[in-house]
Amino acid sequence: MSENARPRQWLRFHRHSFILFAILFAIVAAIALFFQDPWIRPLLGDVLIVMVIAYFVHAFVAISIRKIAIATLIFAYFVEFLQFLNLIDHLGWRNSQLAHLTIGSTFDWRDLVAYTIGIAIVLIISTKKK
Repeated sequence: MSENARPRQWLRFHRHSFILFAILFAIVAAIALFFQDPWIRPLLGDVLIVMVIAYFVHAFVAISIRKIAIATLIFAYFVEFLQFLNLIDHLGWRNSQLAHLTIGSTFDWRDLVAYTIGIAIVLIISTKKK
C-alpha cells in the first residue's frame, strides 16, 4: 500500500439515515403497542421493519443504501424461510417470546410481499435523492 493510499473506512455516521431509522422505528413501536388488527400490525409493520433495518445499517456502515437494501431483503426472506421450516419448533422454542419476536413463528407469503414493498420504497427514495 502506498503512503497516500488510505484503507477504506467501513464505519461512519450517516445522519440522514439515522433520522429516517429513528422516525420509522418510532412508528413501528407505536404500531406494535397500539394495533392488534390483522392488517396494520402484521403487514404495514413488515413493510416498515425492513426499512428500519436498512436505514439503521446504513447509518453506521459505509456501503451504499442500495446494497444494504438488497441484503436486508435477502435477510428478511431467509428469516421467513426459517419460519416456513418451523425452526422454533425444531429447536424447542415454541414457548419462547424472544424466539417469536426475533424469528417469528408462522410463515405467510404476504410477509414476503410486505418486505419487497418496504425495500422497493427504500430503493425509490434512494433513486429520487440522486
